[in-house]
Amino acid sequence: MELQGRTAVITGGASGIGLATAYKFAALGANLVLGDIESGPLDTAVAQLRDTGAKVIGVVGDVAIEEDVLALRDAALDEYGAAHLVFNNAGVGAGPTIGTPKKVWDWVMGVNVDGVINGINAFMPLFLEQNEGHVVNTASLAGLGGVPGMGAYCASKFAVVGISESLFHELAMRESAVGVSALCPGFVKTRIHESTRNMPSAMKSYSESPDAQLMGDLGSQAVQAGIDPSIVADAVADAVLTNTFWILTHPRAAIGMTKNRVEWMKGVGGSIINLEEATKP
Repeated sequence: MELQGRTAVITGGASGIGLATAYKFAALGANLVLGDIESGPLDTAVAQLRDTGAKVIGVVGDVAIEEDVLALRDAALDEYGAAHLVFNNAGVGAGPTIGTPKKVWDWVMGVNVDGVINGINAFMPLFLEQNEGHVVNTASLAGLGGVPGMGAYCASKFAVVGISESLFHELAMRESAVGVSALCPGFVKTRIHESTRNMPSAMKSYSESPDAQLMGDLGSQAVQAGIDPSIVADAVADAVLTNTFWILTHPRAAIGMTKNRVEWMKGVGGSIINLEEATKP
């Protein structure tokens, strides 16, 4: 799908991968609608994009809330008269499998999984009717293999991979021209390790616990060793233009993890993630 003159909606658009992709899409001539839960960074992102000549609006909202995502769609239609792409990118990270309170699991799954579901439900009827559109869902290498200390995050990203694959097959059965891509990056220089900044106030005590602090420190080190978000943005744009399903910014790690799982299923060794490989494109 061409991006010139098309309208792209990006959640988590005020920073990181979302913002980098907004700049890339704008350079390719797309109209932009950025959604984010943080109003200050969103206003800044919109202003800076407009300074480059981009056509862009911002909408504050929580992707875990269906009405907020519907409002994002309606804003795109009101401003540009159409929508052609939704990048379900907003995400948070928290929680090892052992010891993470249920309310934290619910928060992670709400943003990372319900956010994708809400995006698909809001935009897919429109895309199917016009027989044009593309859905990009942000998963992760953590959606291709379990990672110690990241149980809740892995669970959410495995779900995103499964949803994306199922959507691909359903669209193929319909012989639809609508495309879908699953983005599975490794470590990228974003603020994902600071996700607790947007955690509901009722969970703040968890974010201040020693376990959460330790995982935050480890996550910060890995993220800072990661790739620049602009590399991911280039890969996302290429996938849309070529209608490619898998977006693997760290192919050696992604394919290596998948091969390890096959061997594990055969009873040989175990499935592990190579954290060093997960920082290299």
